[in-house]
Amino acid sequence: MADSTDTARDLHIDDTFVSLNPATGETIATYPVHSAADVDNAVIRSRAAAAWWRDLGFDGRKHRLLAWKGLIARQSEQLCELMHVENGKPHEDALLEILLVTDHLDWAARNAAKIMKPRRVGGTPLQIDHVGYLEYLPAGVVGVIGPWNYPLHTPMGSISYALAAGNAVVFKPSEYTTGVGVRLAELFAEVVDEEPVLQVITGKGETGAALCANPGIDVLAFTGSAATGRKVMAACAENLTKVVMECGGKDAMLVDADADLTKAAEAALWGGCANGGQTCAGVERVYVHTDVHDVFVDEVVAQAQGIRAGDDDEADYGPITMPSQIDIIRRHVTDALDRGARAVVGGLESIRDPYVDPVVVTDVPLDSSLMTEETFGPILPIVRVSDMDDAVRQANDSSYGLGATVFSKRRGMALARQLNCGMVSVNSVLRFAALPELPFGGRGESGFGRIHGADGLKEFTQARAITKRRLDLGMEFASFQRPGWIFGLAEQAMKLIHGRHTR
Repeated sequence: MADSTDTARDLHIDDTFVSLNPATGETIATYPVHSAADVDNAVIRSRAAAAWWRDLGFDGRKHRLLAWKGLIARQSEQLCELMHVENGKPHEDALLEILLVTDHLDWAARNAAKIMKPRRVGGTPLQIDHVGYLEYLPAGVVGVIGPWNYPLHTPMGSISYALAAGNAVVFKPSEYTTGVGVRLAELFAEVVDEEPVLQVITGKGETGAALCANPGIDVLAFTGSAATGRKVMAACAENLTKVVMECGGKDAMLVDADADLTKAAEAALWGGCANGGQTCAGVERVYVHTDVHDVFVDEVVAQAQGIRAGDDDEADYGPITMPSQIDIIRRHVTDALDRGARAVVGGLESIRDPYVDPVVVTDVPLDSSLMTEETFGPILPIVRVSDMDDAVRQANDSSYGLGATVFSKRRGMALARQLNCGMVSVNSVLRFAALPELPFGGRGESGFGRIHGADGLKEFTQARAITKRRLDLGMEFASFQRPGWIFGLAEQAMKLIHGRHTR
């Protein structure tokens, strides 16, 4: 990839940083560290661009967004290679991101008008002289801070829906995967070259902090750790900027006695180990009914054979992208083993920086860090439970609440509805992230707000309510000229309409 320092304006030559290949340590590219002044300039440009983009209307935006989607699809090989060298993931996993991105972008572009269009709303008998109207307007300028683990799919969950809703976007990609974000904006500029509707600012934490603190941002969408999320919220609070927070998880998987154990084991290994386990909504805890626990463990062990990390074409997943995560993974595995857990696949020897091969452990203490803290690595703890009520109780005993997985032939939906989280896949894993119609988000330490679907579009809008008098009944409550009999009549009507309801 070409050096991009020539894009920096008003920066000293040493105000740069490099993007590294996590597998080899090789420098991929050099990028400018954008200052608070650079961020402010970008937001100012976005304000003007937002008005132009809004005034294009739904059809105008749809045409351009679909053209962008087409360009992304045609450039998939280049994007896959870029994700491979920056994030470390295999080309097939990178292509999976692009498949999801094109589906979501298509849905947002085609459905924004239906969801946001002005509509008439009904009144009540006591308000019969007025009619109401509800409309959703673009928020204006949306800031997006993206993660490195899914550098295309995750930020596009905000960017696609914010753009479809009529906003301009200022995007700060992770410093670990800056090239993906830069290329995404370059492709957008090929189909929307009139105004800087989508801009990318590059840098590390200070650049992201400047974006959060900028008073010109109307909504800030963040994906990252809960600790960083709190700092983001504090900065945004200074300007009362609305935030949409996706802050990770400790997602549980429940395996009932009647589950298809082969499929459940397959899902557990994929949900726990794919992308190196670096998935916010991935499987980090597995609770298995005692009647099938041993058979399930045997099936997981059998399927885990041969799954490994690496940078070659035969590897199932790549390196740990962020070097500091290796220490957390090692600490969690060590804590569990020291306290009596049993490694049935791998062990501490599986941690070979920058790679971590699958580690599956059983008999894990429930209060161990492996069961309570986000590991973000290919480590799969399996816990025996007496019944599914116990599984639900333990799954819900967490400060996180992003997603979950349930495998059960008879009670799948019933168990899903008992889980205190934002999303559940029944007899599959992570499929809630693939359906554009469904909102994506969590609760508690996993954050709040939603991306994707109608809810995701509305996160980047402001609702406007309008009432209009349609009948002149000769009386008005909101007036000093109201007649004295108006409340007597209103009280009789209220009792007739509402007062008849009793226990």
